[in-house]
Amino acid sequence: MNKYKTIHKIGEGTFSEVVKTQSLKDGNYYACKKMKQLYKSIEQVNNVREIQALRRLSPHPNILTLHEVLYDRKSGCLALICELMDMNIYELIRERRQPLPENKIRNYMYQLCKSLEHIHRNGIFHRDVKPENILIKQDVLKLADFGSCRSVFSKQPYTEYISTRWYRAPECLLTDGYYTYKMDLWSAGCVFYEICSLHPLFPGLNELDQISKIHDILGTPTSAVLRKFKQSRAMNFDFSPKKGSGIRQLLPGLSSDCISVMSAMLEYDPDDRLSASKAIQNPYFEEPRP
Repeated sequence: MNKYKTIHKIGEGTFSEVVKTQSLKDGNYYACKKMKQLYKSIEQVNNVREIQALRRLSPHPNILTLHEVLYDRKSGCLALICELMDMNIYELIRERRQPLPENKIRNYMYQLCKSLEHIHRNGIFHRDVKPENILIKQDVLKLADFGSCRSVFSKQPYTEYISTRWYRAPECLLTDGYYTYKMDLWSAGCVFYEICSLHPLFPGLNELDQISKIHDILGTPTSAVLRKFKQSRAMNFDFSPKKGSGIRQLLPGLSSDCISVMSAMLEYDPDDRLSASKAIQNPYFEEPRP
């Protein structure tokens, strides 16, 4: 742990804190993610899902690079040394008064879809795609924080609580853990909207309010989709029929191609929802990017 000098704290989450550090060897700056949990053995460290995922997914231009794993057996302390980025998407949009130009948004979303296509193709889904976990440096975007990720081949239902509420897909809210990698695309659609509007799309106060906010904008799901969800939930639920306000009127200044890609990411039915591999082939992303 003494190979690096701490410069200052960047942020803190439930399971870790992130500090800016400088390597005493080469003078380069890195982000050091210090885990709050203590680890008894190197075997336990090697089983940490985030470490396994980053090793498997590296190198990729849109995935945060893991530089080194630091483990001190005596104290049980574990830290991940990663490349240092400038800021996350939340920080990028938080202070803004004017929206970003659409070609910049298109560039960021293309890179986010590239990162998701890469992880899904490698059998991993992220499960916590949100502005705070998407990092940028100049015009390069990288997906980070794989602490909640799972294998796409792991057995459903998934019982643990995942994904930040505002970015949680309907199948995560309405079934007892029966969801797939397509949940990442829903979250990406919510991020897409937020970068465009500078406001969260579905800022639910609790699970029920979350479903209600989705319902207000997207309307009632078809009876076939509702049937699908109900088969995977012990508790019954119902929607009053409603035509949603739609996304188009919330974003009047954006191109119809942009709205169409965003809407395809925000389909109720995960089987109809755009996949990352289809998204990166969409003509919208073929237009010149900065």
